[in-house]
Amino acid sequence: MQIWVDADACPKVIRDILLRAAERTSTPLVLVANHALPVPASRQVRQLQVAKGFDVADNEIVQRLEPGDVLITADIPLAAEALDKGAEVLSPRGERFDKGTIRAKLTMRDFMDTLRASGVQTGGPPTLSQADRQAFANQLDRLLR
Repeated sequence: MQIWVDADACPKVIRDILLRAAERTSTPLVLVANHALPVPASRQVRQLQVAKGFDVADNEIVQRLEPGDVLITADIPLAAEALDKGAEVLSPRGERFDKGTIRAKLTMRDFMDTLRASGVQTGGPPTLSQADRQAFANQLDRLLR
């Protein structure tokens, strides 16, 4: 099992939790981003820098994912593709995506995109809270056990 991170949009506090978990459990962690990220010297952690461009990082992750890998992302379409490949998917807020709910999430995402395109101000997600961080850490521990 490897942990893959859609690192372009992953909050630093979540990356820090992931780095500690990778070291603690000796699980390989790959941070995929279109820019350089500070990565500590570790046998468990590496960064994969991809070219800039729409969905370049997402496509690279999907191409490399294996069944049983874990993906950390808030990107719903990427989560759906990862689930189709047999990966476990966890959002930075600690929400576990699964095949039973991902289609509804895709539909809601598309609906919100349509609203925004028509000029409706939908606002963004709330700031990552301590409860979100704790939920993420708890779900990650469950996946790594």
